[in-house]
Amino acid sequence: MDLRNIRKEFGGWRGARSWTALTDVDLSVETGEIVGILGPSGCGKSTLLNIVAGLETQYDGEFTIQGKTIEQQIEAGFRVAYVFQEARLLPWRTVRGNIEFALKASKFPQNESRVRVDRILELVELSKFAHFYPQQLSGGMQQRVSIARAFAIEPDILLMDEPFSALDEMTAQHLRESLLKIWSAFRTTIVFVSHNALEASFLADRVMIMSHGPAGTIRQEISLAGVRRPRSYDDLDLIEKSRAVVSALRKHSGRSDPVHA
Repeated sequence: MDLRNIRKEFGGWRGARSWTALTDVDLSVETGEIVGILGPSGCGKSTLLNIVAGLETQYDGEFTIQGKTIEQQIEAGFRVAYVFQEARLLPWRTVRGNIEFALKASKFPQNESRVRVDRILELVELSKFAHFYPQQLSGGMQQRVSIARAFAIEPDILLMDEPFSALDEMTAQHLRESLLKIWSAFRTTIVFVSHNALEASFLADRVMIMSHGPAGTIRQEISLAGVRRPRSYDDLDLIEKSRAVVSALRKHSGRSDPVHA
């Protein structure tokens, strides 16, 4: 996946001035890699995810996946999954029903659904809750279903926009571990947005630091290649890398207040 010289400008509404969300963004992501994007609010992180998802199509620059546009790839069967801050589950469907709905929408054969759902529920440790409805689950469990639903369709790229920000830290830590457990089984390419330096360091192979908006761009790359997998929150190398991420955020955010570590 390659983005070159990406620039995104939003037009003014009812006479308001237009503004530039992204400028000169270059990013390459290898197949099976996990890349985190961090930066202050308003720097264009979510806009960048929407471009990769194919939701935002009006921009300057070039975005290709193996030499083809995202539209060409999706037409050829390429799958993109998106996990948001909220679980966004269908309240009238059970846990199993929510995952089956995603499989049906992605045109998976119906005779594959049960085996596929059983496997993913086991990976996220929700097999006993297959027939529960979302309102019967905690926030953390709902987000686990959301992650399971995303992986069930075996996406070529999984996008995540601060998926754990609404959870308490202990629940978020458990879900990050669950996410990496599933990723190790599928080796899906993941691009995610976060404000949490430790979270980004725990999950990612590389962390991209964006400058403050408007006209945000990628200013620095921090590699996590030296931090072994499976990851541990007690790993001193991980803690040191997370400090480097915090330092980079402070440097490029244009702000002097503390950054969430």
